[in-house]
Formats: sequence, structure tokens, C-alpha cells
Amino acid sequence: MNTKEYILSPSRQWTDTEKDQIWKKPASHKVSEEEQRISKEVKRNWNRGEMKIANILLEGDAGSGKTQLAKALSANFGLPYTKVTCFADMDKSDIIGAILPVISTERLEKLDSADRSVLQALYESDGFQSAREVLMDVLGLTQEAAALKMKQLLEKAAELTEGDAVEYRFYPSEIVRAFQNGYLLEIQEPNVIRDAAVLMALNSAMELDGSINLPTEIIRRHPDFIAVITTNRSYAGARPLNEALRDRVQHSEKMDLPAKEVMIERAMAKTGCTNELVLNLFAEAIIILDKTARAHAIKGVAGMRSYFYWVDAFEGGAPAAEALYYKVIYKITTDSEEVQILEGALKAHGLLDKIDEMEAGVKKNEF
Repeated sequence: MNTKEYILSPSRQWTDTEKDQIWKKPASHKVSEEEQRISKEVKRNWNRGEMKIANILLEGDAGSGKTQLAKALSANFGLPYTKVTCFADMDKSDIIGAILPVISTERLEKLDSADRSVLQALYESDGFQSAREVLMDVLGLTQEAAALKMKQLLEKAAELTEGDAVEYRFYPSEIVRAFQNGYLLEIQEPNVIRDAAVLMALNSAMELDGSINLPTEIIRRHPDFIAVITTNRSYAGARPLNEALRDRVQHSEKMDLPAKEVMIERAMAKTGCTNELVLNLFAEAIIILDKTARAHAIKGVAGMRSYFYWVDAFEGGAPAAEALYYKVIYKITTDSEEVQILEGALKAHGLLDKIDEMEAGVKKNEF
């Protein structure tokens, strides 16, 4: 696949930081049908006005390759990749960004060292990171914890500057940066957001000619901005994707386990394992477990990640049947009755015996 044919704006000049954000495909990356289809459709419609495809939905189970595909599209389209992971208590500041007062050095000394270091990092930031990203880097926080910490900092800053004439500085969110600068933004799990006002703000940003009302200005959607929404069908706390947001999508893909041949090819590239018997048996087991879990409404997922790690564990010397549990089955469920259902499906297809036979043969160097 010649990725250069899908570059959307070849004349654009990127900064060194932005160039670093354009994803580079590793040698282990295998082009999927979904990647080829989306790349062709987006390129074909890019200059067709109302027929333009710039909002994409990837919906599937954990480990089905949604984020890998979003990153691959960054490489194909030649756009910097960035992402935001949504959480239940997101508010509008998480969509838009935050306004912070610039506190004097004297007043900064009244804060504890952690808060002081964060504010100083924010004041010194070059605008290539959102405020939340700065907090995540300085304090090592998760995205959700960084959002909560930001709100606490705003309250403390307001107390310290009460009654003073203060200079304020706006720190855009990752969404705003991508929206304004024309990046490819992966929006992970927007279906967990509870606040309707937050969803409305997100919906308006998804319009092809959309705008975002910032505290300092109104910004328009950059013509190169692409939003890739990734949602997990079996994610705890997730609800059906907001209808208004879904309606703004111009292309959707249902992400499931790929064909067995593709699974094997990817596992070879990822793990270095070349034993086709091992790869084939493990892939068959993953496929059976995936189908069984769905048929019995078992919440967990047997996906590509489990497959890769199971193969890798076996390559590292772990017994195949033992690794099956801690790399695959227990990732799906640890409920005893559900585990028995999964074991029963593998036994019914003779896979547990085949895995034992294969392992015995490997030890005897027969395979």
C-alpha cells in the first residue's frame, strides 16, 4: 500500500514537533481492509464539499485494533496524531480548555511544591501541549486525574489572586488544538460522557463547518481536521453512542476479530513466532472463545491483544495451557461458571487436547 497517495495536504508545512506527531508505521504493522477502505474513501471525497468525509467511527471490542487503525490513518493522511480519552465526569472545560491566572512569584511560594511546579510548567509551556497534558507529564497522572487536578488548581489560583488585577492566560484542550490546527484526533469512548452540555459542545465541533466558542475567541474547524471516534462495545459504563454525534459521522466501521490468516500474519510480525501450528491453534482458540463469550453474554473479550500475549508467553517458555488462563481466559472472566462455559467450548472443539499434543511435540522437537 503506497501511503503517499493518500496525503491530504501535501503542501502543508509542519513544525518539527508536529512532524513527530505524524505516526510512523512500525515494521509489524499490517494494512487491514478497513484501513484501505477508509483511506480511499477519505481521499476520494476530500475536495467534494458536503460529501467530504472527516468524521469516522470505529466501533468494536477491546483489542480489535481501533487505535492502531486511527494511528495508521495519521500516517496515511500525513496529519499529526493526537487523542483524548473521555470519562464520565468530563465538563466543558475538558472540551474547550482552561483559563488560568498568572500568579506572581511571591504568591506562588504559598503553594505546595507540586502545585507550584505544575503552574510553572504551564506558564513555560510552548502551546504544543494542552494544560491536561502538562499535568500528566509533571505529576504522572491519568487523564481523568489530571482533569480533576486542573479544577483544584483553578480554585486555588482564584483564592490567591482574589481582589488583584491579574493577567489571565488561556490553555486550549487537546480537542481545540487538533480542531484549530488540522490534526487527526482520536476521541476515545465519548459514549461514557454523562453531561449533556459536554456532548452538545462535542457535537458542534463535529460539524464540517463547525466552530467552538472559546472564552477568548470563536474558532472555526480547520479544513484538514479529522475526528476518529473509537468506541468499545463491551466497555463498562458505556452507553449507546449519542445519536446526534453518530449522525455527524460520514463513515463507520464495525471492528471485529480479523480473519484467522490475518491474525496469524500479525502475530508473526508482533511476536517473532514462526511456528504456524502454534499460531493456528492459538488463533482458533481465540476465535472460539470470542464467539462463546458473545453467545453467552459474557462481558469480557478474547481479542488480538490476548492472542499476541499468549503467543509471546509461549515463545518465552510458558506452558501453553497454563498461559491460556492468565493471558486469555481470565482477561475475559474469572467467574467460575463462565470459565467452565469457555473451557467447555474449547473441549467441544478438541482444542485443549490439540494444544497439549502440540506442546508435547514442541518439547520433542517434532514441530
